[in-house]
Amino acid sequence: MTTKRLLRALGGEAVWPPPVWLMRQAGRYLPEFRAMRAQADFITRCMTPDIATELTLQPIRRFGMDGAILFSDILILPWAMGQSLQFVDGAGPVLEPIRTEADLDRLDRARIPERTAPVMETLRRLRAALDDPAGIAGFPGGATTLIGFAGAPFTVACYMVDGGGSREFAHTRLMAYDTPLLFDRLMALLTETTADMLCAQIEAGAEAVMLFDSWSGLLPPGQFARHVIEPARAIVASVRARHPGVPIVGFPRLGGVSIGRYASLTGIQGIGLDTGVDLDVARGLLPASFTTQGNLDPLALLAGGEALADAVQSIRTAVRGRPHVFNLGHGVLPQTPPEHVAALVEAVRRD
Repeated sequence: MTTKRLLRALGGEAVWPPPVWLMRQAGRYLPEFRAMRAQADFITRCMTPDIATELTLQPIRRFGMDGAILFSDILILPWAMGQSLQFVDGAGPVLEPIRTEADLDRLDRARIPERTAPVMETLRRLRAALDDPAGIAGFPGGATTLIGFAGAPFTVACYMVDGGGSREFAHTRLMAYDTPLLFDRLMALLTETTADMLCAQIEAGAEAVMLFDSWSGLLPPGQFARHVIEPARAIVASVRARHPGVPIVGFPRLGGVSIGRYASLTGIQGIGLDTGVDLDVARGLLPASFTTQGNLDPLALLAGGEALADAVQSIRTAVRGRPHVFNLGHGVLPQTPPEHVAALVEAVRRD
């Protein structure tokens, strides 16, 4: 049993008001984040426990969120295996593409524990801070759930193969068709190492973990089953075998009607819903008493005022009496006023 509202909701309890946290809640919309951003490049921030701990805790100090998600990135995993990675202002992540067997052979999974050791230290510090009975900035200690995460294999492969961000990730999707053995080998590597990374995060203090498949919606149903559902099922089985009590949330963004099969076949306990999902329709696709998470439009949060209040209330009405974690359908936009986030949290927590 736990008193943490987020863990209770992920356990299938219809907690009211619903617990709330936001994807990208530690980010550029906070002035204190921007001040620290100027001190170091992105990878250094992720790999320096003092900095990553502080950035994770900033929104907890301001808003008392029910969840604190580790400040890190889904591409830390390929970086830890030796793939070159830079984050370029205005361009996002830039990687040396994986396109051949030789490229794949250069990756070394044995390097992962050493290179990600600072991330695990950050988690240990976060768990101690969040569970400190003294609390954080007036919010009670022991109330906030520490969330670890990883990118799902298909989404991470998109960046690894295409070499950066894209609207279509054509190189990745073409590899899955043209050289399926090579793509399957990459996916197998990512499936195994992702499960190991999530387990390491749990052992370091994460109380729940999330699997982000941001680009799953690019795939047709057959490819979705093969490259989204099956890797997630294998990851969940591996994590659950080692840590059976830890909830796992999947986020197959833009998965459409495939979210029903994803939820029932992967073994996850909660599913993140993107902005385009109708909550009433989703209920008919998902297993009974399944925990949903989402799905406020980040632009409604940016707009604030009556638009935000109406959108929040619409979601509250749709999920009342069911296990739900209030969140966005995607991440907080950098130009969002912090006051709007405070208003959102207040509106969600209204009885």
